[in-house]
Amino acid sequence: MNDKLIIAGKSYSSRLLVGTGKYKDFTETRAALDASGAEIVTVAIRRTNLGQNANEPNLLDAVPPSKFTYLPNTAGCYTADDAVRTLRLARELLDGHGLVKLEVLGDPQSLYPNVIETIAAAKTLVAEGFQVMVYTSDDPIVAKQLEDIGCVAIMPLASLIGSGMGILNPWNLQLVMERVKVPVIVDAGVGTASDAAIAMELGCHGVLMNTAIAGAKDPVLMASAMKKGVEAGREAFLAGRMPKKLYSASPSSPTAGIISSTRS
Repeated sequence: MNDKLIIAGKSYSSRLLVGTGKYKDFTETRAALDASGAEIVTVAIRRTNLGQNANEPNLLDAVPPSKFTYLPNTAGCYTADDAVRTLRLARELLDGHGLVKLEVLGDPQSLYPNVIETIAAAKTLVAEGFQVMVYTSDDPIVAKQLEDIGCVAIMPLASLIGSGMGILNPWNLQLVMERVKVPVIVDAGVGTASDAAIAMELGCHGVLMNTAIAGAKDPVLMASAMKKGVEAGREAFLAGRMPKKLYSASPSSPTAGIISSTRS
């Protein structure tokens, strides 16, 4: 299918975005990314060596930017100022790269987004020419505000980061999709392939995950499962499911013209 995900004017064949953290080493990271088919990969600038530490393994060697689109993020930031500084650093480390993922967290226990600080950071980053994909709550009003600021993708949580609880409020996700025109990508809370499929069946444009793959017993196999889940969910959404019916059974095969078993 010629069904591309378009973000900031660039098209991608895969609708699965994958993080690069929490793997045992960069070799496993690359194997999982390859199995997932992901083209966009997130990188926690505060936690990942991109050349800052000359004597440590460099992610750029294992996951070359020539093959993957890097999405530097602000994981671990709790204020707008910290987030902006982090992404300015990312732009320097990645030779002027402008596509970024903004997340400003509210507290270290829940990792729930602080939408007030997120909005403040988004305004600054967009004004400085960044293409901002933004992690936020599933509040449709906030989502619209972030789109109006100029964010290129809205990324509402399905449930808390790293929880694996799946999609807890599909109704709000649908409200967000109805409210904004930029891509809506579920970010946080996916635990297994069926969660990814449900997100796509709802009409989300993509799914971003890290812990669901890296935290699996077999990350590479789970990455492959997630790839299939996203693809199946997208195809089901495009196909259009049959309507649900309560006590309205109809046979799969027609009954007209069947041979009667009644003897004359």
